[in-house]
Amino acid sequence: MTVAEILKKEFPESFISEHHDYGDETVFIQKSNIVTVMRFLKYDARTSFEQLLDLCGVDYQGETPRFEVVYHLYSLSKKKRLRIRVKVDETDLKINTIIPVWEIADWFEREAWDMYGIYFEGHPNLKRLLTWEGFVGHPLRKDYPVNKRQPIPEPLDIV
Repeated sequence: MTVAEILKKEFPESFISEHHDYGDETVFIQKSNIVTVMRFLKYDARTSFEQLLDLCGVDYQGETPRFEVVYHLYSLSKKKRLRIRVKVDETDLKINTIIPVWEIADWFEREAWDMYGIYFEGHPNLKRLLTWEGFVGHPLRKDYPVNKRQPIPEPLDIV
């Protein structure tokens, strides 16, 4: 039984679709149940995805919904990869944090917030990670002006 089949059976209200392109299984799910699905994927014996390898944002400018959050999981015990993709609409650019499941999500979610403006509800310290706090905008969005210049803060005088 594939992970997609398991998720379709366990979470029929959250399951959208699946594909197996590029050798890895990919499952699309609804954002409303992300924490429950991720907890299941980590702790259920049939899946055992112990590691969150990465979490990233994607901007599909011109499509609706425009944004997507992609989770890359790995099962050490089963030597298997899984990609979970969740669509996030530009008018409601929020999704629940998965830090309660994987603490490493802290840094990944901060990067997605900084670069794309995807807000992770319940994140304990959602602030910019790669740009400075006064930075305006989200530089990996496809509509971010390529020639836009931001003021660079003066370095602190440390004596």
